[in-house]
Amino acid sequence: MREILEQVWASLTRNKLRSLLTMAGIAWGVASIVLIVAMGEGFRQGQRKSTRQLGENLVVVFPGRTELQAGGQRAGRVTRPTYRDVEQIRSECWLVLHVCAELRNNVTARSAYNSGSFETHGVEPNYNRIRTIPIEAGRFLNQEDETERRRVCVIGSNVRKQLFGDRTGALGSEIHLNGLPYQIVGLMEEKQQNSSYSGLDVDKVLVPYSTLARDFPPVQTWYEPGLLNNMVYAPRSLDDWDGAQRQVRQLMGRNHGYDAADKSATPMWDTVENARLIDDIFSSMNTFLGTVAFVTLVLGGVGVMNIMLVSVTERTREIGIRKAMGATRRRILFDFFLEGMLLAMASGSAGWLASWSLAAAVNSFPMPAMFSGLLVSPGATLLAFSALVAVSVASALWPAWRAASLTPVEALRYER
Repeated sequence: MREILEQVWASLTRNKLRSLLTMAGIAWGVASIVLIVAMGEGFRQGQRKSTRQLGENLVVVFPGRTELQAGGQRAGRVTRPTYRDVEQIRSECWLVLHVCAELRNNVTARSAYNSGSFETHGVEPNYNRIRTIPIEAGRFLNQEDETERRRVCVIGSNVRKQLFGDRTGALGSEIHLNGLPYQIVGLMEEKQQNSSYSGLDVDKVLVPYSTLARDFPPVQTWYEPGLLNNMVYAPRSLDDWDGAQRQVRQLMGRNHGYDAADKSATPMWDTVENARLIDDIFSSMNTFLGTVAFVTLVLGGVGVMNIMLVSVTERTREIGIRKAMGATRRRILFDFFLEGMLLAMASGSAGWLASWSLAAAVNSFPMPAMFSGLLVSPGATLLAFSALVAVSVASALWPAWRAASLTPVEALRYER
C-alpha cells in the first residue's frame, strides 16, 4: 500500500497544475452535489416551518361559484359557507378533527395612548387548535367568551406596538373597538409568517365569533346572519386529508344544492397541498442542479483518467520489468485501479470536507424565515459518495486495464 501511495504522489507531482485542476474538478463536483441537496433541503424545511406558522394540516374553505348545474339550479351561483355548515361538519364529518367559523371586519381600535385600523376576526375557541396562534401572555378565547358573547380580545404583536408602544400592562387593559369597550385577555407572540389568507396574524385582533357577529358584522352586501367569510378545519391525520375533503364537499353540496364534484363551488386552500407543491418545485430544482453537479464530477473523473493514462505511458517500462519478474496481469490491474481510486477518492473527500465546512460557516449566520440553512443530510452524503464511487471506478478502470494488457516485450521495447 505504501508503494501505491508513493506512486499516486509521484503522479500528482509530475504536473502539479494539471493534477490540481483535476482534483479540484472532482472536489467541486462532490461539494456541489452535497451543497445543492443541502440547499434544497434548507429551503424545503424553511417553507415547512413558515407554513407551520400558519397552521399544521390547515384547510381553508372560501366562498365559491358553481360551474355545474345541479338540482334544478343554474350554474354560476355564488356559494358561501355558513355557521350551520360548521355545526354539521362538526357532528357528521368524522374525518375532520376540528372545524371553526371565521368572520372578519376592519375595525378601528383605540387605547389610552394611540389608535389604528386593524383586521378583526370573530373566531371560535378551537381556532388555535387549527391555526398556530402562540400566546405570549394571558389566554386564548374560551367557550364562556363565545357563549356569553363577551367583549374580550386577543391582539397581535404589531397591534400591541401600535396601541401601547413599549409600555407594559397591555394585558388586562381596556381598548375600544369601533367605540365599544373590549378587555385584552391575551397577547400573541411575535412570529414570522410568510403566507396568509387574510393578512398576518401579528396585525390582527381576535374576538369571539358571536361577539363580532353582534357588534360589528361585515358591511358587505352579501352578509346575512349566519354567513361566513370562510371556515377552517383540520383533518384527523395527514392520511385522512383526502377523505376529510370529500366529506366536507359532500356536506356542503347537500346543504347548498350543488354537485359535490363541483370544486369551484367549494374552493379550498390548504397547507398540505401547498407543501406538496413546494416539495415538487424543490425536487425538480435539485434534480436539475444535481445533474449539472454530476456532470462536473464526471468531467473531473475524465481528468483523473487522463492523469492515470499519462502515468501508464510514463511507467510502461516499469510495467514491462514487473511483468518480466513475474507480476501477474491481475496484480498490475489491481495496482493501477487502486491508484486511480485513491486519487479520485482523495479529491472527493476534500470536496466533502469543504462542503461540510462551508455549510457550518453559512449556518452560523441568522437565516431568513424561508430558509433553514444548508442542511447536510446523510442522504446527501450517501448520494455524493455513490456518485463519487461510480466516477472513481469508471475513471480508474480503463487506465488499469490498459496497463494490465501490456505484454512484457512491448513494454520493455517502449522508449519515451
